Order: sequence, then structure tokens, then C-alpha cells
Amino acid sequence: MSDISIRKAGKTGRITFTRPKALNAMSYEMCIAIEDALDAWENDNDVTMIVIDAEGEKAFCAGGDIADLYNTGKSKDYAYGQKFWADEYRMNAKMFEFGKPVASFMQGFTMGGGVGVGCHGSHRVVGESSQIAMPECGIGLVPDVGGSYILAHAPGRMGEYLGLTAARLNAGDAITAGFADYYIPESKWPALIDNLEESGDWTLIDAAATDAPEGQVGPMLEEINATFGGESLVDIVNALKAQDSAFAQDALKKLSRNSPLAMGCALEIIHRVRSTKDIRAALEQEYRFTYRAMEHGDFIEGIRAQIIDKDRNPQWQHSLETLPAVAVSQMLMPLGDAKLSFEKGE
Repeated sequence: MSDISIRKAGKTGRITFTRPKALNAMSYEMCIAIEDALDAWENDNDVTMIVIDAEGEKAFCAGGDIADLYNTGKSKDYAYGQKFWADEYRMNAKMFEFGKPVASFMQGFTMGGGVGVGCHGSHRVVGESSQIAMPECGIGLVPDVGGSYILAHAPGRMGEYLGLTAARLNAGDAITAGFADYYIPESKWPALIDNLEESGDWTLIDAAATDAPEGQVGPMLEEINATFGGESLVDIVNALKAQDSAFAQDALKKLSRNSPLAMGCALEIIHRVRSTKDIRAALEQEYRFTYRAMEHGDFIEGIRAQIIDKDRNPQWQHSLETLPAVAVSQMLMPLGDAKLSFEKGE
């Protein structure tokens, strides 16, 4: 497959995104290829660890390739998206639960679907160009691919802030928030990857790591905790409006761009997931939303406004101040027989 290179190199299983002109956006076929590789390498004694990287300077993986999702959803074919997300989430779970070390090298943009591959491993490396974000609420989705799990376990209310505002994280912030583990200057990555392939010794990553530059989000944690601790989106909006600060004004501006329904549901999912250490519980909650996103959510309108027409003027179903609790509940109800399955072929 020209969009991704999957092979064994030395003592490693290697995955490289190879569509830099598309910011290494992940297609359905790429997702399935990654899952097949994980299945093959789990019990392959020749593979000591997995190393994941990407071609190009701009992005590790800037998200999922959503053109087919939009086109099928627009024609009211909701089954395609439901299968896409179910299969992708199954792969995300396997990446998180993989029994051998998984190292990822994430330059440039890592967003959405890229987080589901690069941020669930054991040795997650960022560098000076790294920018990590979960911007799904801007297109009417919730932070998914297991991203809600990372957000739920970030310090204080940082996860709520990141999920609802889609704020970008530099390397220092990514480590603080739990999306990455190591800062290594990007000039050192090629030689380090060569050494990993030759030796299979993942401790080389620890030895190469240095102190990350200071983040921009971390220093705001006190203000984040004071305003993003509400039970509902309306609580958070009211708390921000009560603050006369540059932080509150900026946060409200960011929230005003995104789908209120998606943000309300993202907040509820983060709250539900916080008490669990099981990635599958997070993925199941996310799937309740994405299963319904095309038919009942703001997803189609979000894609239209941001990517198709690019008018940046989405007509969301609800406003920030009037999102009803029942709308959130309906999107996150159990799916019954349609519940997310983690078995291949179901």
C-alpha cells in the first residue's frame, strides 16, 4: 500500500505513514493494515518491539481521511461510518494493549486518528515541531480513538479544557497532559531508529531523552481547574463568563467555534471514563456517540462548514447556553445489539 509502509526491520516491526502530501491522514485501508500487523507481530518472536514514524516534516498523522465518511453520511448511508469507527476503535484497543514495547515518533501535527496510533504506545516521542490536539468538537464529533481516555487522566481539568477547546499542545504540554513520554530533538531520531532496529533495545529511548521545553497549557492549570470543573457545558460557560480574564475570554472564543452537542457529550464521556483504567470502556462510550453522529449529531454540518464549503459558519443544532441535558443523554445511550465489539469480523 503506497500510503503506509509495514515491514520487519532488524528486531522491530516497522510502521511508517507515507502520504506526507495529505499530512499522513489515515484511511480505512491503512487502519486495517495496522491492525493486521499488530495481530501478526503479537506472537512473532522475531519482533522485539514496534517502531512507528512518518514521512515528511509537517505531520505524523493529522487525522482520519473523512471524505468517504462525509459522502456516505450525506447520502444517508450511516453503516459505512459505523463500521469505519468500530474497526478503527478495535485497532486502537489493540495498540493500547499490545504486549511488547511500541515506540512512536511524532513530528508536526498529531491529531484525531493519529492520536489513536501514536499516543497509545509505551514509548511516545515528541520533538521541537510536535503539535498534538483533539479537534473533533470543531467538526461535530467527540475526541475519540481512545483520546477520551488520555483526556480523562490528564492533570486536574486539563482534559476537559483540551477536549472542548481543541487547544494544541507543544512537546512539553503533550508530556504533561499524558499524550507523550519523551522529548528528543528531531535531528537525533533517524540514528536512534536505526539503533532500535538493530538492537531492539527500547531503553535507548530513555537514554536519548532530554528535558522538554516549557508548555503553554500547563501554566494555565490553576485557571483551567477553576473554570472547567462543571458537570455540564452550561456550567463551564457560566464559570468562564464570571471570570474577567484573558484566559476566560480566549476559552469562550474557542468554545464558540465548536459544536455544543459534541462538547457536551465529550465532557460527559470524560467524566465517565475518569474512574476506569480500561481503554475499551472509553472506546465504547465514544462509539455510542459516533454511531449516532451522522444521523443525529452535527457531524455532517461540521464537515460541510470546515472542509467542503469552508465557510467556517456551521449551523449547529444548539447554542452554548441552551444545550439540553436530554440531548447529551440521547447521544450516549447504550446501543444494545449494536454495542461496539472488539472481535474481528463482527
